[in-house]
Amino acid sequence: MGWKVYFKFVVKLPKALSRLIESLQRLPGVGPKSAGRLAFYLLRTPREFNNDLALAISELKEKVRICSNCFGVSEEELCAVCSDTNRDRSQLCVVERADDVLSFEAIGGYRGVYHVLGGVINPLDHVGPEDIKIAELLGKVKNKEISEVIMATNLTMEGEATALYIKNQISKIKDNIKITRLGSGLPMGADLGFADLATLEKALEGRRVW
Repeated sequence: MGWKVYFKFVVKLPKALSRLIESLQRLPGVGPKSAGRLAFYLLRTPREFNNDLALAISELKEKVRICSNCFGVSEEELCAVCSDTNRDRSQLCVVERADDVLSFEAIGGYRGVYHVLGGVINPLDHVGPEDIKIAELLGKVKNKEISEVIMATNLTMEGEATALYIKNQISKIKDNIKITRLGSGLPMGADLGFADLATLEKALEGRRVW
């Protein structure tokens, strides 16, 4: 432990630096080289910056909670969207992750509410319908006055399979509800978090009955 290869030389890093690099590699999309660059960047920054960063990470688990209604993120029991009495509660947008809500809210034109699944069905990762918030979604559809469900899962194989499964389940419990899918503008395999706002807005406007 503590041995890393940089510029074709083998050097023994200080334990604290090596530990930070190994911890950063556990973040999604961060490989050994990126983790090393980040660690050395933090080594050069003022102590106050690092302290603020450490505090922000620490407070993440202490002060951010899951909304009891939509399963997005909030500081209170209900998030800002769910507690907004001016939102159209007959229109429900189903997304994979809490950060997808931020993408739609950035558009500024959608006035409905959300339901965050917390993932997608993925047998390869042993994630089934019971492992994400599908039962809670079906409960909303059955017991609340919802006229449209917008399936806004990502356009990946897993996202499409999850959307199709949910569509079939909704059809079994309620037949007078419109189910729509995001329209053109988003290519297959697209992640909503990386879509620009104009493209996402067009996809929302061009959603189709599904």
